[in-house]
Amino acid sequence: MAATIGIVAGEASGDLLGAHLIRALRPHLPDVHFSGVGGPRMRAAGMDVLFPMEKLAVRGYVEVARHYLEIVGIRRRLAAHFLRQPPACFIGIDAPDFNLELERKLKRAGICTVQYVSPQIWAWRSERLHGIGRAVDKMLTVFPFEAALYEAAKIPVAYVGHPLADMLGDFPGRQSAREQLRIPHAARVIALLPGSRITEVEHTAELFVATAMEIAKAEPEAMFLAPLVSMETRARFESALYRAGAPQLNLTLLIGHAHDAMAASDVVLVCSGTATLEAALLRKPMVITYRMPRLSWWMMKRRFHERYVGLPNILSREFVVPELLQDDATPENLAQALLNLLSDATVRSRIDLRFSRLLAELRQDTGRRIVDALLPMLDGRPA
Repeated sequence: MAATIGIVAGEASGDLLGAHLIRALRPHLPDVHFSGVGGPRMRAAGMDVLFPMEKLAVRGYVEVARHYLEIVGIRRRLAAHFLRQPPACFIGIDAPDFNLELERKLKRAGICTVQYVSPQIWAWRSERLHGIGRAVDKMLTVFPFEAALYEAAKIPVAYVGHPLADMLGDFPGRQSAREQLRIPHAARVIALLPGSRITEVEHTAELFVATAMEIAKAEPEAMFLAPLVSMETRARFESALYRAGAPQLNLTLLIGHAHDAMAASDVVLVCSGTATLEAALLRKPMVITYRMPRLSWWMMKRRFHERYVGLPNILSREFVVPELLQDDATPENLAQALLNLLSDATVRSRIDLRFSRLLAELRQDTGRRIVDALLPMLDGRPA
């Protein structure tokens, strides 16, 4: 029987990373079977999906509590499956609250475990380092400053760079993206990215629609692109449009094509998360926003140590793009911040320069680095 590699990815960004990892390893391990939790990209790359990724795509303390029993049940069944049929290695992709506990059980049983994407221990919950060491045989980090934290804690680590930097570094520019989406070259275009999870879209859709309506008052010719990750999130966004009575908006809804929409845009309104990094790697001016239930926000804010919330600002270690969160995230505030970016070519040029440097820092030929980090472990040699 062919060896198996177990993988669990918990959301759309992890699905992208997982598919990239599978494709990087496949030429070196042609007979290996990949099995676990993933989305459409990982399935297309050849993985056997045991549970749909959407079951784990929940964010925020209150929301997780609501789905706790179902999530714990999935983790219990996955653990039983992998203990009954031990994989050559288990790789958890992001989703640390789910994966680290699963990895701890598997490592205790002698199964090799790898966590791909570090929890944000540099931003909050730094006490997790000791527990991470008990859970993983190796950590693969995507940001350069993270490796030193694990080296200091004597946890085996490899910095592999971020595959998004490899994928988006040569992505077609603004004019090419507009030609593909049939958008006039001279149009003023705003991309709206309200989140990949259904719970996120439920909390942000009305805000994004109201913001677009505010912008349209000042810029009647403005065009809006809203790429949604699934039919379910699109339905939530369409409901918000209906409730707001916004059929007059010059708005195009897309399923997928987020990178095309961002590349074609002049500015981006984006929900905090991996999409902010994607926008930065496409060198796009953006306004970062987020809303969640008040209790979740209060609990998160108490434990968050970073000055910024958005990845582009955290990685740049400076305030590059605006962040308007929770109570500050009003349609009027967001619209004004986006209009300011639209009208200031000097600021947009400065953002482009800073994000070009960030792209160069993260572009590390991640596929090759992943292979170099994992193959010795899979061959049974010291890592």
